Amino acid sequence: IFFFGIAIGQNLSSFIKKILVGATELSQGNFSSRVYIETKDEFSDLAKIFNKIAEELEVSRENEANMERALGVKVKAKTQELEEIIGALEQKVKNRTVELERLLSETNKLQTEIGIKEQEIVQLKKELDEINQKSAKGNILKQKKDIENL
Repeated sequence: IFFFGIAIGQNLSSFIKKILVGATELSQGNFSSRVYIETKDEFSDLAKIFNKIAEELEVSRENEANMERALGVKVKAKTQELEEIIGALEQKVKNRTVELERLLSETNKLQTEIGIKEQEIVQLKKELDEINQKSAKGNILKQKKDIENL
């Protein structure tokens, strides 16, 4: 009976060790870890339940990895799309800047021309005033001569 008890104890211990080793591997990320116990008792049932949990975890991790990859592809595509939009906007800004610089240059030229024309107008007014003054003096002198001739 003693040896029978030891044999059963070692057998039970062996089953528990197998499940414990499988659980340790599973907890360390080895989701393909499985425990195989071919008995017709609770240990076999426990091993089957453990294997089912391990399989579900493995499938869940695979699904998560697939979702991460799909998300990575979507993020990369969206990033590329945004980079293209940014590039197009930057080009529009460059084009608009060139156009605004051209308009600013034209405006500066026109302001310079306006300044020159204003100076010409001032000069022409002075000349006109001088002509009017000379003409007025000439008329006065003519009138004096006309009066003296009378």
